[in-house]
Amino acid sequence: MGTVMRNLAVPIFVVLFVHGGTSHVGTSHVGTWPVARGTSHVLARFEFERALMGTAARVVLYAPDAETARKLADGAFARMAELDARLSDYRDDSELMELCDRAGGPAVRVSGDLLRVLVAAQRLAARTDGAFDVTIGPVSRLWRRARAVGELPESPELEAAQRLVGYRNIQISVEQRTVRLTRKGMQLDLGGIGKGYAADEALAALRDGGAPAALVTLGGDVAVGDPPPGKAGWQIAIAPLGPSGPAGVASKVLRNAGVSTSGDAEQFLERDGVRHSHVVDPSSGAARTGRSGVTVIASTAMTSDALSTAAGVMGAGRGLRLIDDTPGASALFVELTPTGLHERQSKRW
Repeated sequence: MGTVMRNLAVPIFVVLFVHGGTSHVGTSHVGTWPVARGTSHVLARFEFERALMGTAARVVLYAPDAETARKLADGAFARMAELDARLSDYRDDSELMELCDRAGGPAVRVSGDLLRVLVAAQRLAARTDGAFDVTIGPVSRLWRRARAVGELPESPELEAAQRLVGYRNIQISVEQRTVRLTRKGMQLDLGGIGKGYAADEALAALRDGGAPAALVTLGGDVAVGDPPPGKAGWQIAIAPLGPSGPAGVASKVLRNAGVSTSGDAEQFLERDGVRHSHVVDPSSGAARTGRSGVTVIASTAMTSDALSTAAGVMGAGRGLRLIDDTPGASALFVELTPTGLHERQSKRW
């Protein structure tokens, strides 16, 4: 698919309404950036957009000219496409699905990318006692179908899928770079961590290419690098219930960080007056109900992605304790109740 490029040189900061579906990117200014001792180079802001990993991927970067910017952005998009081929559970030919097809069999040697994501996922699963669990695939697939047809999953199907869920059924050997799924029929879903990792890796590709002042968004996950020229950081506007939701918009100025939101702003099923979120509790197979959202800021987008997923399952009470126990992380919880809008913040927010 083609790439849309914009060269924007209007003196306005970047604004992102970060939520579960889209991110709206504003404009910035032309600035100078030291490229060698005693010299400087005028850099312009460029924005690119492409459909990747089932969502809109955006790259914002500073470069001396359009040709350089396009090459840098192409490298970032290529890295995201590579990770889509490895981590997607929507593609039958992905490395992840090949691993799932061999569930119940011997250990499988995997790529470094898939290994890193699964190791991080298992660590958080242990920390949260399974509130974050990438083995939720069989259940999440039933809820995807339910949202598509507008009907709740049948209880017998949900119970059968739930029996295949359990992060302890993943065996990893970091030394051998192998993964074994111990139960036949297991399906992994990296939707709560994979896009964050891909955003981080795209940002790393831009930095390696010579564009450290950059920003990458992939759905509701954002990775920001060094600040734009002359700025303290990237100004991020955060609306956990979506830009059209009743919550006010919080604003943060960030550098070298990740931001992710988990909630029901985009993906939900409303049935008999009850709103069922796409956030599903691995312990029960039930989707969270009502209007709520959590936005997490962390050192990387992979970390913020996974933490927002876990905290969304755990709820504000346990979720805030998880965030406070994670160095460098902060969070904002928003819930719409019959008595009004309630916000709760972590200690570092």
